[in-house]
Amino acid sequence: MVLPNLFAKSPSKYQPDSGNNKENRKPSSFSRSPTKRSASKSPTKSTKTRDPAVNSFRSKSRRSPSQEDIADTHPLNLPPDERERRRSAMSAPSDPPTPVELDLEAGYSTPSSPPSATNGVFNQASGVNHVRTASNKANGDSGPLPPPHGSNPTTSPPPKPAFDPEACKAVGNKYFKAKDYAKAIQEYSKALSVEPQSVTYLSNRAAALMSANRFEEALEDSKAAEELDASNVKVMHRLARIYVSLGRPSEALDVLDRISTMQPVTHQEKASAAAMHSHVEQAATAVREGTAGSMAIHALDMAERGLGVGVEKPRKWQLIRGEAYLKMGNANALGEAQSVAMSLLRKNDRDPEALVLRGRALYGQGDNEKALQHFRQALNCDPDFRDGVKYLRMVQKLDRLKEEGNVAFKSGKHRQAVDLYSQALEVDPSNKGTNSKILQNRAMASIKIKEYKSAVADCNRALALDPAYLKARKTLARALGASGDWDAALKEFKSVQETNPSEPGISKDIRDAELELKKSKRKDYYKILGVEKEASDNEIKKAYRKLAIVHHPDKNPDDEDAAARFKEIGEAYETLSDGEKRARYDNGEDLIDPSEMFSGGSPFG
Repeated sequence: MVLPNLFAKSPSKYQPDSGNNKENRKPSSFSRSPTKRSASKSPTKSTKTRDPAVNSFRSKSRRSPSQEDIADTHPLNLPPDERERRRSAMSAPSDPPTPVELDLEAGYSTPSSPPSATNGVFNQASGVNHVRTASNKANGDSGPLPPPHGSNPTTSPPPKPAFDPEACKAVGNKYFKAKDYAKAIQEYSKALSVEPQSVTYLSNRAAALMSANRFEEALEDSKAAEELDASNVKVMHRLARIYVSLGRPSEALDVLDRISTMQPVTHQEKASAAAMHSHVEQAATAVREGTAGSMAIHALDMAERGLGVGVEKPRKWQLIRGEAYLKMGNANALGEAQSVAMSLLRKNDRDPEALVLRGRALYGQGDNEKALQHFRQALNCDPDFRDGVKYLRMVQKLDRLKEEGNVAFKSGKHRQAVDLYSQALEVDPSNKGTNSKILQNRAMASIKIKEYKSAVADCNRALALDPAYLKARKTLARALGASGDWDAALKEFKSVQETNPSEPGISKDIRDAELELKKSKRKDYYKILGVEKEASDNEIKKAYRKLAIVHHPDKNPDDEDAAARFKEIGEAYETLSDGEKRARYDNGEDLIDPSEMFSGGSPFG
């Protein structure tokens, strides 16, 4: 920086021993060097010089010096106080403060038109001397001026980073080797706060997050690292492992396929993703095409072994598991299906697939009213959801046919009831719970129309769908008894009592079966006369007369058994034609054979 030359020779032609007024200065041909004393100075005040110029000079020298005269006077001729002031001014900028280095790349630019500077003024705020004198211009010092007083650059210099990223990475590596993954993650995060686009730091933190079982966060870091460096095989292998841990084998296989375009992928590197993908596909196929859900459950159990610690089962897998439980159809499986649906609904109570899954479980358990509520709720969430529409219409149709069949049965239209129940069974053949109930209802209607074999077959089908269905077992026993096999009917009733001793009415059913068994072993007078048990007295009389003519011994002289048949027909008519005897007979009381009624002994012995 160029400072004013305070020691330059004064341009004044006057003697500097006293200050002269600038306004009255005149050039003189006898001006002398300022370093010599003036010869014109008179030793006495009374002496006068003849030269008018000298007289003028002396008269002017008596005036007090002005500020401008002092500025043009040689420093050695200045008064002591003025000389001291100038010495202080000279020493002030002799040790200027070190200027701050500006980062020009950060946006700083030199002002295009520098402002005028006041001589001798020093900007303390910016640490830049603004002195610019005529001598500087004369010497060709025309460099760019610093910013004016009070001005600030457009941008401040970038702050020094709070962390050394490489040092943080080194510390993080030590923590990682010591299996202190939480601290390792902290150190890698510090490094990333300085260099967020570093593939190395992102990859290292992803590895630490994986080891800490924080797979979702690890996935984000690995995906970011891959976006920055799509050819980094190490990053891509880690990304594939994370996808497997999260239960996303298809995406893991896609990453491995991309790696194979750059370098070979070994069977071992691909094994875990391929095995998980295969198990999930097997489960989906078993549910879609198979008839049993146990194989799907097994395949899903195998796939879940590859999940990371603490990772939730993927939603798709849970839906497949719920579908498999519905296919199994037993009470425990339906309960498991409900549990799966509820776990999904706790995360999202407006999940239409989960709502339909729970509705189907309720439908399988026979609670069609609640099932319909869930189907409607699913359609409120997604009006175009096909499964919701399908099962809503199906259950509505099934309920309608079943109710119409019940009304027909109660009104005594048993044949119509059988037809309606048959139509209901065709609506959803896969619903074991509901179909077992419809089959039991149809069996009861078949008993009423005396189609005992059909009734027995329907009961057996109902029990095949639901072995614990007690009502179907009791209906089966009644169908067997009605067909004449009271021995088998009694065994079925006793079996029900053994498995369910508290079953209401089972004791009475057993007593009735025992009575019917006893009745079945005596002569069947209705069968002898060829009439139904509900036959009227007139029908019984007509049947007797007809048979008596046919089997009379006189009409059959050559038939030795004709007399025995004729006698048996008479006994049957005698019992059934008498209202009191017929009632005792129907009630199963020990009847006295009419042929022995009057033969021997007092009943009191």
